[in-house]
Amino acid sequence: MRFDVITLFPELFAPFLSSGINRRAFESGAVELKLWQLRDFAEGTYRRVDDRPFGGGPGMVMMAEPLEKCLLAIRQDRIAQNPTESTVPVVLFSPIGTTLTHADVASWSRSDGAILICGRYEGLDQRFIDAHVDVQISLGDFVLSGGEIAADRKSTRLNSSHTDISRMPSSA
Repeated sequence: MRFDVITLFPELFAPFLSSGINRRAFESGAVELKLWQLRDFAEGTYRRVDDRPFGGGPGMVMMAEPLEKCLLAIRQDRIAQNPTESTVPVVLFSPIGTTLTHADVASWSRSDGAILICGRYEGLDQRFIDAHVDVQISLGDFVLSGGEIAADRKSTRLNSSHTDISRMPSSA
């Protein structure tokens, strides 16, 4: 199972990769995690990844162009690594998504993984969401500063399910 994470802050994942059940899952090869720095796919001197919303409105959103370039690179990398793998879903952590449940996690633990997008600012350019995002997931009714925490929580729950789902409480 492989998870590709599109993020502006890959360094935030270091503590989660080096301890506990996550570390064991990565070291054993049960789960592979690839972090993709979105700025590597941006243009210009400052590698800008945010802009005003296309349709107007307050704040800034993550631009569609770097996201599309990064997504294409991920898909090419996944095909190069495993040509027979089926296309995995593109997941956006969003407050408007469906709440993640244990049943969802159990289902995902039997899959080839996913491409996880860690949003920032006021969100993503809606054109990118409409064209590329397959699933929007919410972790619940609370506010996070970005999608990195959500991506880690999802992979942790999937690691637990993938490792030994029979030992997880049914209410988890």
